[in-house]
Amino acid sequence: MTDHSVTDLNNTKTHSSNTNNGVAKIAIIGGGLTGLFTATLLERTFGQQADPSDPQKLPPQITVFEKSRSVGRLATRYRTDEQSDKNWQWAFGAQFFTAKSDSFSQFIEPWLGTGMLQPWCAQVVNLTPATEDAQPIINKKEQWDTTHARYISTPKMTSWGRALADDLQLTRVTFKTCVAPLSASKTHQLQEYSTHKKTELFDTEGDSLGWFDWVICTAPNDQAVALMANSNFSEQAKITEPQMQACYTLMLGWDSVQQLPATLSSKTTNATNVVLPGWDVAYMHGSILDRVFVEHHKPGHGDLSPSVTIHARNDWSQVHVDDDIETVKSQLLAAAQQALNWNNDTAPSQIDCHRWRYAATVVTDTNKEQGILVDDNQQWIVSGDWCGQGNIESCYKAAEQTVKVMTMALT
Repeated sequence: MTDHSVTDLNNTKTHSSNTNNGVAKIAIIGGGLTGLFTATLLERTFGQQADPSDPQKLPPQITVFEKSRSVGRLATRYRTDEQSDKNWQWAFGAQFFTAKSDSFSQFIEPWLGTGMLQPWCAQVVNLTPATEDAQPIINKKEQWDTTHARYISTPKMTSWGRALADDLQLTRVTFKTCVAPLSASKTHQLQEYSTHKKTELFDTEGDSLGWFDWVICTAPNDQAVALMANSNFSEQAKITEPQMQACYTLMLGWDSVQQLPATLSSKTTNATNVVLPGWDVAYMHGSILDRVFVEHHKPGHGDLSPSVTIHARNDWSQVHVDDDIETVKSQLLAAAQQALNWNNDTAPSQIDCHRWRYAATVVTDTNKEQGILVDDNQQWIVSGDWCGQGNIESCYKAAEQTVKVMTMALT
């Protein structure tokens, strides 16, 4: 269940069900997918075990604190021109996700049944930008299929996160609530249970958010560093271990398909005069750009005005992460024009740019995913997609790991 105001949690005298017959109170900082997956799996795990007649088997009370006005962080930007009835949409965060594990595949199955999640069977090409002497070179790479599916959320990438929040039954989601660094929190040693602690959280205005048995931080890497700094979190040093890279995103829109450059038209002729079907995703070669996504080709997006999202390379983005955003936008726009080969008549009418400072987790043989971080003494957990490979399935994996820890602690 969702709640747009913070309820007074200060009067509670209950604590963890493994130490008393009260109800455990769990705080989740961050209403992104990691936080929503965690709340959902906690509800499923402890809801199934709940017995209203047995005080020892009451489900925990979960509160998600989200600093923004919405949940999910599957960022979508959209713009409507009421005078011209144009509608552009860009998924400038996660474009799609995969479900490689059996547990995550089972988790998403109900939403596939409703059509909110759909496989994107995209036509994928390799694209080499134009030069002074040659047009862009486009070669077929592959077609995504349902066997190794890439999924999207419809009608927006944010829709699934909101549905996850709406389905919560034992969880309160409080918006516009910015939790203060845990160095400002208070811990209380319960006299009758010398091994158990509770934590009082505060917002950045100094108001108490209540006492909690467990605190789970699911904020992005940089925010987690700030939240846990000077808190004596036992795993503090490990928060900064994952190597993160930035990503710039360029968002382009056209008034109509008739105004699209030939490179984006429904039929494309490559350098050897072979006609290719319209493509949906392009992997870039010889460019500061990484991939191009055609938004209006996605399932359930047919009513959009032509919209294209372009991600810059992570290594290039990292080098330029502190550059002036307008300078970066100009560089990306020049690279996009070289790739899509538009002229004055086919130039985009809508242009926007976004910077993600911590967009990708670098995972190598020597820098492997570390998993969630647990401080059993203070009963704090730091979690997030950055604990894994930085993708949506990593959010789910982190939630699974968290629920495993919580199950051991609360039963």
